[in-house]
Parts: sequence; C-alpha cells; structure tokens
Amino acid sequence: MNVTQDLSIIELIINASLVVKLIMLLLVGVSVMSWYWIFRKWFALRDARSQTDRFEREFWSGSDLNTLYQAALHDRHGGGALEHIFEAGYREFTKLHAQKTADPSMIVDGARRAMRASYQREIDALDAHLSFLASVGSVSPYVGLFGTVWGIMHSFRGLAQMSTATLSAVAPGIAEALVATAIGLFAAIPAVVAYNRYAHDVDRLSVRLESFMEEFSNILQRQLR
Repeated sequence: MNVTQDLSIIELIINASLVVKLIMLLLVGVSVMSWYWIFRKWFALRDARSQTDRFEREFWSGSDLNTLYQAALHDRHGGGALEHIFEAGYREFTKLHAQKTADPSMIVDGARRAMRASYQREIDALDAHLSFLASVGSVSPYVGLFGTVWGIMHSFRGLAQMSTATLSAVAPGIAEALVATAIGLFAAIPAVVAYNRYAHDVDRLSVRLESFMEEFSNILQRQLR
C-alpha cells in the first residue's frame, strides 16, 4: 500500500484502530442527530415567528377580545405562543370577572399569573433540545481529540517495533488519528453556530411575549374601570 492510498480519507478510516473507529462512529451519529435538531428548530422558530406576527396583527387591528378568544379556542392549527398566552390570560380574566365580589386588582393579577404560566410553557418548548446542540458544540472537539491522541499512541506503539522510522511509516498513522479531530470539529461547528442563532431568536421572541403580556394586562385593567 503506498502513501497516497494510506492518506485517502476512506483508507484512513478503514485502517484506524478499533477505539478510533468507535469514536468516529459516535461523532458521526451525534452529528446526524445535531443536524436533525438544527432543521427541526429552524422550522419551529420560523413558525413561531410567523404565528406571533399573525396574532399581533389580529390583536392590534381592533378586534373584539371575546371574538379573538373564541377564534383562539377553535383554531384548528393550534395557534402560536402568543395566542396561547392570550387565551390563558383572557380565560382567567373572564372566570374571575364573573365573580362579582372579586377585587379588580386580583382579577388582573390572576390573568397575569395565568399568562406567565403559559409563557413559561411556551419558552420551555422553544428552548427544548437547544441544550443538546450546546453539548455537541462543546464536547465533540474533545471527543475527537481523544480519538486523535489514542490513534497517535497506537501509531507510535507500532513504530516501536520497527528498526527504522520513516515519514511514509509515520504519516498514515498520524493522519488517520487526525481524522477523528476533523469529524469532531465537523459535528461541533454547525451545532455551536445553530445554538447561538437559535438562542438569540428565542430571546427575541421572549421579549415580544413579555411585552404583549404587559400591554394586555393594561388593557384588561382599563376594562375593569
């Protein structure tokens, strides 16, 4: 086998030691899962932004609150985060308002608490699996580095049995070990980029949802005067 064959990617992977092969397989599996969640979260956040924009337009168009509430209850598509928060807040508001003895401040506080609980559920759903991307981004390079170190150790143990060490003898062993680091970086870099981007998008949506809760609470308070 010549040096050119030894240094082809396929040959390097095939000739790697068992431990390095297992590490490469683990990193490839993690990378596939990472890309799966990257695309899933991209679609989920895109839909969340679209649904938030749609409901904001409907809400600030001057529609009656009860009409919006009935539409939210019968939304076949399940609505978005903002619609769920509105639905939870207005449901609690109407329930407490029906109790004639309830204090106005208690009614608004109850609606605000219901919206806060719904808000937390929506943010938890948007945050789901982002921690996996963060873990892949931070751990994968070290797993790949471990495979590289193990591969180099294995290569040098083989050299110890040779009377003379040449570049053609050393290069394939070191190169196949470095493939593990390359695969680790391939898994880590997209995961880090996606995590930073999606965390920023979730933060922006979180601010929009919190602003809506405050504005809607003020509207409900004015209705009780």
